[in-house]
Amino acid sequence: VPAEPLLRFRSLAARSRGARGGAGAETQVGNDLGSPEPLRWLLRSPFDRNVPVQLELQELLLDHVFQRLGVSSQGCVDHPIVLTEAVCNPLYSRQMMSELLFECYQVPKVSYGVDSLYSFYHNRRQNWPCSGLVISSGYQCTHILPVLEGRLDAKNCKRINLGGCQAAVYLQRLLQLKYPGHFAAITLSRMEEILHEHSYIAEDYIEELQKWRSPEYYENNVHKMQLPFSNKLLGSTLTSEEKQERRQQQLRRLQELNARRREEKLQLDQERLDRLLYVQELLEDGQMDQFHKALVELNMDSAEELQSYINKLSLSVEQTKQKILQAEVNIEVDVVDSKPETPDLDPLGSEQSLEDMESINEFEPLFAEEQPEVEKPVAAVQPVFNLAEYHQLFLGTERIRAPEIVFQPSLIGEDQAGIAETMQYVLERYPKEQQAVLVQNVFLTGGNTMYPGLKARVQKELLEMRPFQSSFQVRV
Repeated sequence: VPAEPLLRFRSLAARSRGARGGAGAETQVGNDLGSPEPLRWLLRSPFDRNVPVQLELQELLLDHVFQRLGVSSQGCVDHPIVLTEAVCNPLYSRQMMSELLFECYQVPKVSYGVDSLYSFYHNRRQNWPCSGLVISSGYQCTHILPVLEGRLDAKNCKRINLGGCQAAVYLQRLLQLKYPGHFAAITLSRMEEILHEHSYIAEDYIEELQKWRSPEYYENNVHKMQLPFSNKLLGSTLTSEEKQERRQQQLRRLQELNARRREEKLQLDQERLDRLLYVQELLEDGQMDQFHKALVELNMDSAEELQSYINKLSLSVEQTKQKILQAEVNIEVDVVDSKPETPDLDPLGSEQSLEDMESINEFEPLFAEEQPEVEKPVAAVQPVFNLAEYHQLFLGTERIRAPEIVFQPSLIGEDQAGIAETMQYVLERYPKEQQAVLVQNVFLTGGNTMYPGLKARVQKELLEMRPFQSSFQVRV
């Protein structure tokens, strides 16, 4: 039997939507998926917590296993199968799994077993007792399993709906709140890597947090993570001629935009002026009833106010027409002029509107570089800050806060008991003699129990809950 598994993959499947060219939808499973982050809305798992409920997806996973291991499945899979399952797995789930294996794959034999109990039996030494308390913490769940004389006492098993997945999500939320500028880069798969490589369990959580308040302790224990980034500055490869041409294009687009705005404003003002002149004609023709009704619609009180508005609007229309003519002349001059080094920043005359001036001012920094007195060599331009340092994550108290949720689920708002309380609850269901036997072999197993410091933390919790001068043993 090899020491390491020959095949590892995520129990996930993703069904693509299908290409527009007519290709049908494609389902990818396990290691074929690559990074799961872009597919998070399409990902599906056959498991609800750690119980298989979607057997059509389970069939895809089994196909993936047999294909990658090189097991011949032509007609049938002629191999006995050992399948691990959750503690107290529902009979319906086992029935559907048996139906899939026997009727679809026609396997000759199937053996079911709980993975943490397999670990307990396999790692037991000759001098170890055959009774014990198994603490199994995995990706989705944590179980406390009492074993008496080599047999699981299923009545007193307890389950906590917390595991490595919830710790990774909690760490992701902590870092996204701490670094909102890197929200998209703080992905769940990166958080799982950080958990595996940088997190640890504090023996005394409150005391450890107090240590982190010290600047010296922080500097000595903080871990820095470098997020990927691009150090290539935008526009750094452009020549001076290309930059000059780009500025000319920007100025041209700005002039066209201002011309279009003036034409729209001229059209609106002309329509309003025509309306006011029509109302004035009603007064001159003596149609007083219609004139007064039109004044009410225009929200005006007298003929003098109407005349004042007409004069102002006529002046505005005339000024806008002059601006349009002046702008056209300036554009023609710019096209004929062969020296674009110093473009005219005020081509529209002194009677520009406030909107036009604001639009021009947005481009003033672009043209300032073209003046000979402010030209500087490119090498003298330095970035405002170090991009590499900006894309760094500093892991401080997050290293202990994320894995702490299995002992304090209230940190993430879960109304459940942690490992210590659940362990004490399970032990109190037995008489004192059996409690003493169980704590002689407290066995930690599962992927979520690989944090440094977990064994010391469980020993501390047992020391607090067990009677004075009583003995216990914790093994990993």
